[in-house]
Amino acid sequence: MRSAVVVGAGVGGLAVAGALARSGWQVTLLERAERVRPERTAVVLWPNGVRALQALGLGAGLAAIATPLPDGGVRRPDGHWLVQPRPTPADRMPVVVHREDLHDALIAGLGDRVELRTGVTVRHVRVDPGERPGVSDGRHTIEADLVVAADGTDSGIRRQLAPESRVVSSGCAAWRAVIPWYQAPRLPDDQPLAGEILGAGYRFVATSLGERGSSGGSTRGGIYWVATAAGAPRPEPPETQLALLRRWYADWPAPVGALLDATDPADLVQQEVRELRPLPRAYGFPVGPGGVVLLGDAAHAMPPHLGQGACLAFEDAATLASLLREARLPDAVQAYDRVRRPRAATVVRQTRRMSAVLQTRGRLALRARDAALGTINGRLLSSAAASAAQWRPPT
Repeated sequence: MRSAVVVGAGVGGLAVAGALARSGWQVTLLERAERVRPERTAVVLWPNGVRALQALGLGAGLAAIATPLPDGGVRRPDGHWLVQPRPTPADRMPVVVHREDLHDALIAGLGDRVELRTGVTVRHVRVDPGERPGVSDGRHTIEADLVVAADGTDSGIRRQLAPESRVVSSGCAAWRAVIPWYQAPRLPDDQPLAGEILGAGYRFVATSLGERGSSGGSTRGGIYWVATAAGAPRPEPPETQLALLRRWYADWPAPVGALLDATDPADLVQQEVRELRPLPRAYGFPVGPGGVVLLGDAAHAMPPHLGQGACLAFEDAATLASLLREARLPDAVQAYDRVRRPRAATVVRQTRRMSAVLQTRGRLALRARDAALGTINGRLLSSAAASAAQWRPPT
């Protein structure tokens, strides 16, 4: 029986661990934290991410927890429409999923061939020629045929194998929250949810997560919002951060103010937006009879402006699982590198272009940006998101 060690129990690590286990592998899943638990926020999955989950055998579970995300258009902070809402074909419509629901679906897909160990910090990966790959926490070494580094943006395995790739700030911070339905404001029927609003270095996006009343007292349905602002993360407590957000977005169109007022500080999640520059020179490293691969943010951490972080992680998992079914292990590792590096590089390049658009400042630059946005087709803001969503699982 083939064996794998997956380092990191985020969405990418859970997805690939379950996929390998369902293919007959014995999997050891290592997590640095003492508990495996998701943020109480949500995630948007574009069609490529949905197709990747379907290829992983998780499509049925996703359908039960996902909410379609219709086009909300794009406005300026003064309420002027830059891009009017437009109908979106069902096969091109993204969905929004509560992270706790997605986490539960991924955990349910692990099966009994996955051994989960928490509180384990991997400090070294063994890539000696002629030996099986392995990982060590400084006291114990675990050998396997395959090591999957899904240990996030600060991946220690990537630092050892691809030291040229550094984590840098993207120049902005993001705040996210889900307002459960029981405390969400009731909006007039003729008032659109915020959709997307773009200012000078500021952005606010909001969407419904499930139908009001469908989740009763559960916190897993409600209104999900994301605010992005240029600059460093704030060190203040959540109550002060919310007060700052209310001040920064005070003159923005409804319902931005109402959503911020309804947010419980305990539900606010702040994140420094970081990325890898440059990307690693390789995502697959043959080692003896097996190999090591980088997956998810460990391979291609990027700003969230195109909503492709989780989607690419699921693509990685689906691609790796497919290649391992079709090829010998060292060949599959090399094929994974050949397939995933160009794909990730394209999406990261497009995301950086979008990042430059969203962080535009200065009166003349903003006028040029707004004029350009007016010519963009619907929700996608650019052909970047469209091409990112065209991915199909390998066959």
